[in-house]
Amino acid sequence: MSNPFFKNHGPFLASDISKFLNIKIDYSKKDIELNDIKDLYSSKNSNITFFHSKKYKEAAKNTKASYCITTESLKNELPTSCIPLVVENVLVSVSKITSAFYPDAINDDFDDSANYIDDTDYKDTVVFGKHVLIGKNVLIGTNCKIGHNTIIEKNVSIGNNCSIGSNTLIRNSLISNNVKILDNCVIGKHGFGFFPNNKKNLRYPHIGAVIIEENCEIGCGSTIDRGSMSNTVIGKNTYLDNQIHIAHNVKIGENSIIAGQVGIAGSSIIGSNVRIGGQAGISGHIKIGNNVEIGGGSGVIKSIPDNTKVMGYPAKKIRDFLRDNK
Repeated sequence: MSNPFFKNHGPFLASDISKFLNIKIDYSKKDIELNDIKDLYSSKNSNITFFHSKKYKEAAKNTKASYCITTESLKNELPTSCIPLVVENVLVSVSKITSAFYPDAINDDFDDSANYIDDTDYKDTVVFGKHVLIGKNVLIGTNCKIGHNTIIEKNVSIGNNCSIGSNTLIRNSLISNNVKILDNCVIGKHGFGFFPNNKKNLRYPHIGAVIIEENCEIGCGSTIDRGSMSNTVIGKNTYLDNQIHIAHNVKIGENSIIAGQVGIAGSSIIGSNVRIGGQAGISGHIKIGNNVEIGGGSGVIKSIPDNTKVMGYPAKKIRDFLRDNK
């Protein structure tokens, strides 16, 4: 479920894809219809995917996609069932194809469908403050509270017993039961995804959602970007302190605690029972194992195995950090 809110304008023939990318592809089998673009992990037959880094070599070997946008140096890592589409810049090409399938996901303008909650069916079922707006395709469960000047824009589902603070903006998000989102948060806007192309920045469509599982708390002033190709997920019973940034496609496991001013870059995976100290930075496309502790102010630039304590920049095992900083 990577695109629950955006209309798919496909399918497209493989020949259409080749025209979009200005390349030649093999039609010896059949000029098949491609019905969606997915990541390597979730792709199925009649999907197109992409493979741009050796970090994803194992996923590439097991992909079920029919076609894959990739490079000359990586194409031989794909299974024989997946036809490579060799391009110079994989991510720019993926942006073009995603924009064709999901043109509505490129821009992120304000939701002009939003109305005052007083004029909706929720006026009698939700406890709310002043100047609260609700957009289309919004579901709100029982026993929920929404603070002053908050906007729940289109494409949001909020479970039971949830509390949404004041001056908060939520869109393109699925929020489970017993979740607290405090004041001044922004949840579900598109992430920082663009590529320089011919002296112009090319915006990458973000077709995923934000999923916040049950019993979570999101601190004041935090921002959680929706996924680009997959979803951004906050696991159940995870607590975020104030002023935290979670970038697109990040997955955070259950029962984790993250202190203030932490930033987690895109497509990183954080395990369960993880503790991250204040002002730590996590680089993109890495994996943090279960039961990991990361000291405040640390800079994590590579993956960390389960049951490890690290600190410093670059982050290293706590014993090594203490030895090197006597």
